[in-house]
Amino acid sequence: MYKLCILTNIKNHIVPIKKMQQIPIRYFKESTSKKRFKILKIENEVFENDMIQELHRHTFFFALFLEKGSGEHIIDFKKYPIKNHSIFFMRPGQVHQITLKKGSSGYLVQFDKNFYAPTKKPSKFILRKVSYKNYCTLNSENFEKLLNILTSIHKEYVQKEKFYEEVIKAQLQTLFIKIVRQSKNPEKISKTESYSQEKLEEFFELIENNFSSRKKVAEYANMMSLSNFQLNKITKETLGKTSSQVLNDHILLEAKRNLLGTSNQINQIAYHLGYEDASYFIRFFKKNTGISPEKFRKNFK
Repeated sequence: MYKLCILTNIKNHIVPIKKMQQIPIRYFKESTSKKRFKILKIENEVFENDMIQELHRHTFFFALFLEKGSGEHIIDFKKYPIKNHSIFFMRPGQVHQITLKKGSSGYLVQFDKNFYAPTKKPSKFILRKVSYKNYCTLNSENFEKLLNILTSIHKEYVQKEKFYEEVIKAQLQTLFIKIVRQSKNPEKISKTESYSQEKLEEFFELIENNFSSRKKVAEYANMMSLSNFQLNKITKETLGKTSSQVLNDHILLEAKRNLLGTSNQINQIAYHLGYEDASYFIRFFKKNTGISPEKFRKNFK
């Protein structure tokens, strides 16, 4: 939905500002399907031409598993090289653009929460942890293990035998567990570290869903059944940042997404981010980046 912001000019006439431009959003084509999942072979998508996608965001999870590949993937304005045995995993709402060269191979997996939304705490934690791991590379042996699972998922998806969706969900969970294991040896993670990491990723998810209406750390701590001190301790131990810095970082990221991904006016972006006073947003942005939103936009382009 577009938002409409109103300004008053010097003669006290009400002047409507043009509608808010949005970063292009991609949805599942099968919009009538309640259980949205898709897995495609990359080699079929880049058989004759490169895959070039301009800046956009998705309403669903998006994961690339590249057995062979070259090109560039920019996620939230951070550039990643596309290499053999690389994985890209994106959450709904993240902004990206990609150039994937012809001849690449692997799998593209897409799904939304209507299809895969685990309710048990350990499974929810695993999905959350994987989805915040935007990029990683594996050795050929470890990637081969994932490739075997993906091949099996693709077979289930194509053949659609009885209960195939349940089989795919079970295989997705196995796939995600194996990805999580690549980041750290689970045997060396203490219970305290595991708890802190789980709470940190819960904090991330809450911020992503509420940042435009809730800008006080105390509100998030309350939703997580923590004190401000406890939440601050977790973010300092895991990230070396205060919880306020973590919250501000996400607001700044969404601001940058809109500054670079749209031509919206600064006051429109401020309103979209939950600031009724655009001057307050400008001060906030400048304080945290050292430059004004307008200058940031000009410098990047």
